[in-house]
This record gives sequence, C-alpha cells and structure tokens, in this order.
Amino acid sequence: MPKSTFPRDRFDDLPEDSGRVGAHRAENPRMHGWVVLLWAALATVVLVVVGIFGTLLVSGRIELFPTPAPTVTPVPEVTPVVDTSYDVLILNATPETGLATQTKDVVVAAGWAADAVSAGEAGSDEFAQTTVYYRDAADEAAAAGLAEVIGGALIVQSDVYQPAGDPEGKQLTIVIGLDRTAAGATPSPTE
Repeated sequence: MPKSTFPRDRFDDLPEDSGRVGAHRAENPRMHGWVVLLWAALATVVLVVVGIFGTLLVSGRIELFPTPAPTVTPVPEVTPVVDTSYDVLILNATPETGLATQTKDVVVAAGWAADAVSAGEAGSDEFAQTTVYYRDAADEAAAAGLAEVIGGALIVQSDVYQPAGDPEGKQLTIVIGLDRTAAGATPSPTE
C-alpha cells in the first residue's frame, strides 16, 4: 500500500525515538462497500426466514413437537365354525309367538341334537335385533357359525345368558329380536 504524503506540520517534529506518529497520520480504516452490502443482505434473509417461521408457528400451521397420530389396530375377523357340541338356548324377545320354535327347528336341522336345543320366551318382547351371545373369546367362532345357521345375527360376548350352575358348560344363546317379526323384517329387493 503506498504511503500517503501529507503536508508538514508541527506534529511532524516529534523526536524519532518516541515511536509516535500524529493522529492525522493513522491508517484510514476503510470498509469495503461490497462487504457491508453482503452482511446487510445476509441479515435481511435471516430476519425474513425467522419472521416467516415465527408467523407460521404462532398461527398454528406448523408444530414443533407434533403428537403422533394414534394407530388403528385392525379388528381380527372371526371365521365362523358350526360347532354342534354347544348347547343352544333360544329366547323369543318379540310379541310374535312361535319364533323360538321355528328357530329351534332351523338349528336342529343344521346338526344339533334336539335335546341340546331349548326354546322359550324371554322376559321382554321389545328386543331390537336378533343376537347370539357367547361366554368366552374361544366361543366366538362357534357363535358366528350359529349366527350364520339362523340367517345372520349380531354376536356379543356376555355371560348374562349362561347357565348359573355350570361354569364349564358350553352354551350359546340366541335372543330373537323384532328384526325377525313380520313388522320388523326389512323387505327384500325383489318386493
């Protein structure tokens, strides 16, 4: 860098061994214009990005720590099995008489022994949908098979209709609902 020449003045007459130079002779610190522009542009970009991110965060469009979505576990399908080793109790829970006997005839025709199937009236006559009840999860396939034998029904796990004196007894219970009556039956597509 070339040394600048300045006109002589009284500050130039300092003793040489002092090592001092006048204040007006100090290097002029220059900032290059392009460096200042680069730093300003960088600061502007950083501020804009932080502002956009902050706005999205405050407005709820992004989450820093999202909660994981619950996974849906598929319900295993039960393969219906017609198991005639179960006793079957049929209860008519409708005002229409004779449905329990008709259902007993269908069950016996499917292979159950006549003495293993009993039919009777339920304590109510307003049960909505025909349901097959079973006690344990191991009985679900047999309940589904019995439901198919009678032309379809809900299957529900419950020990309400199980024999009280025999906890080891295998029994399925059909409760006939209003959907099997003439008034509650849905018309077929050909009618």
